[in-house]
Amino acid sequence: MPADLAPHRIFTQTVFIANDSLYSSNLNGENMGDKLTALQKIRSIANYQFGKGVGEKLFPDEVEIVHSRRTGKIRHVYLSEKILATLRPTNGLFSLTIAGAKQMVESVKARRLWVKVGEEAEPFVVRGKSVFAKHVIDADEEIRPQEEVIVINEDNKVLAVGRALLTGKEMKAFERGVAVRVRRGAAEEVKKETARV
Repeated sequence: MPADLAPHRIFTQTVFIANDSLYSSNLNGENMGDKLTALQKIRSIANYQFGKGVGEKLFPDEVEIVHSRRTGKIRHVYLSEKILATLRPTNGLFSLTIAGAKQMVESVKARRLWVKVGEEAEPFVVRGKSVFAKHVIDADEEIRPQEEVIVINEDNKVLAVGRALLTGKEMKAFERGVAVRVRRGAAEEVKKETARV
């Protein structure tokens, strides 16, 4: 039996997200085929965006896939009540959260779309500040501008997620300019989670 068609966990508790008109379509006895189709879809997108084989690592069988009530399209993917990624309606690709970036870094050996910064930049990047080219010590050379990237330190710890403004080669070569426009720093995510508790 193909891996994508292996038995999947069925959730029994329906979750509604108020104020955002979202609902989870794989809960409360929904058709298993719908869950499988949605899971295959998000894994295929992840494989296209982040590299072959990433989909199953980033989105294991236990994920909860949340759709927009208004459009019926996939919006968010959760694992253990933590959001891993949001599917952008503008281009059909994922924006990662810090939790999603950590899931990928910890489970995928041959990673793509990473940017490594020196320790002098860590305190700023982890709080959501942009990454400047002069602080980049290494990067995936296949990165193209506007792509989703994960910012890591020299120990491969996730510092932030954001959008590349330069190619990977330019990030390593340039001494001036912004390399990554950070969307969320790891310290901001921790602060957000603490506030929620």
